This record gives sequence, C-alpha cells and structure tokens, in this order.
Amino acid sequence: MSKSRFVVAKTGDVAPGTSLRVNAGGRDIALFNVSGEFFALGDRCPHESGSLCAGKIVGFAEADEPGKYRIVRDGEFVRCPWHGWEFDIRTGKSWCDPEKSRVRAYQTGVTSGSDLVEGPYVAETFKVSVEENYVVVEI
Repeated sequence: MSKSRFVVAKTGDVAPGTSLRVNAGGRDIALFNVSGEFFALGDRCPHESGSLCAGKIVGFAEADEPGKYRIVRDGEFVRCPWHGWEFDIRTGKSWCDPEKSRVRAYQTGVTSGSDLVEGPYVAETFKVSVEENYVVVEI
C-alpha cells in the first residue's frame, strides 16, 4: 500500500523544543521539533483524548537512589495536559506501559521546496496583455 505525503509546515514554523498541531489527510497531528529533528504523533492521548500538542515537552527523570535524580533525554517526551500521561516523542510509546499504551507515530522528513513534486492540480491560465491602458484577458 502506498503512503500519501502531505506538506504540513515550514521548518521555521516549529522552533526547537516546541510543537505545532497540523492536519494531514484529515488527521490531527502533533508535530515536534527535538533539537532540529522532526517527529509526528497522533494529537490525541489514548487515555481520554487530550491534545498532546498542548502538552508540556519534558525530559525523563532517572534515579539511582531516592531523592537523587537527573533529567535525561531532555525535550524528548510529551506530557498530556489532562492527566499527565507521558509519551516518547520519537516513538509514541508510553514510558510506563509501552506494550499497551502508545500514540501513533508518523514518519516525517524535511524536503527542500524545490524538490517537492508538483501536485496533480493545475490552475487554468490565460494570456494577459495590456493595450493602451486596458487589461485584456484571452479565453
């Protein structure tokens, strides 16, 4: 089955460490920029459909002993704004229950505007000329 490609944003529209809700093929997608890499997840948390795009982008807290922790993978997780469920931005997996709880991850890529293939839609054009201060359209 072939996959459809959708141009959803300019790279400058999503600064590193932020997200942007976009629509691709009728689906709401949360687009994330993690240090210049782009990742896309379904925008709805599987718990109660909170918008992940509205969630906080966080790191993962690791601890070797109680009370002493460090943040690793900073900016690589998103926390649902409704109930705090966290998902790996790179994979969509829940850190707490990766086998049962996940958000769909979509493949992304960055393409130069000059490399995008023209779509099948072409606007009809007409020859236009100016004659003695009158605009003339040929049909």
